[in-house]
Amino acid sequence: MTPRLMARGLRRSFRIGGASIEVLRSIDIDISAGESVFLCGASGAGKTTLLYTLAGLETPEAGTVEFEGQSLYDLSGNALARLRNKHMGFVFQSYFLLPELTALENVLLPALIRGKSELARGRDLLERVGLLERIDHLPAELSGGEQQRVAIARSLINDPAILFADEPTGNLDSKNGEVIISLLLDLTKADGRSLAVVTHDENLARRGDRLVRIVDGRLALS
Repeated sequence: MTPRLMARGLRRSFRIGGASIEVLRSIDIDISAGESVFLCGASGAGKTTLLYTLAGLETPEAGTVEFEGQSLYDLSGNALARLRNKHMGFVFQSYFLLPELTALENVLLPALIRGKSELARGRDLLERVGLLERIDHLPAELSGGEQQRVAIARSLINDPAILFADEPTGNLDSKNGEVIISLLLDLTKADGRSLAVVTHDENLARRGDRLVRIVDGRLALS
């Protein structure tokens, strides 16, 4: 079966001072439908760069990324943005909730960008992440763990085929971190979504279907 997401020969480097640092060195990776893949590695190893490249957020210097048969970097900027909004969900270390909007209003934002009214789905998602009673609360009235749960609900509002999460537990204590990873795994597996997570915590990473380490710009399977 063709992978949902397929990357071949990804290369990316950065200039620091007068030196060129190669972060991604001809990386190949596939992610199947319904599969959860966790990316681990030392600080600065390129985990986030790889995740953003797979998600169409950072253009590689070389290589290709195909999502459901569509080459991401052959698309125009607007077409790529529409694809991300409709088919991909994103969760970050920082929650990026708009402070003036309620939990429900924040969840609905990606759907509103598409011109959709998804009020019932937004309420259902907040119930699924255990926050129905906090639906009208502003971000400042929520704990860090609650804000991240709102962010997870927001990432799912457009029913994406794949979810990308960059250090989603980075600002949380270990207990809330476990809750967030459990939610991500449960909410993606239940609906057949793919999941790609960057984390520095290998104990959390081992809960996925596959743990992949980045070492010297290359992937090492675990």
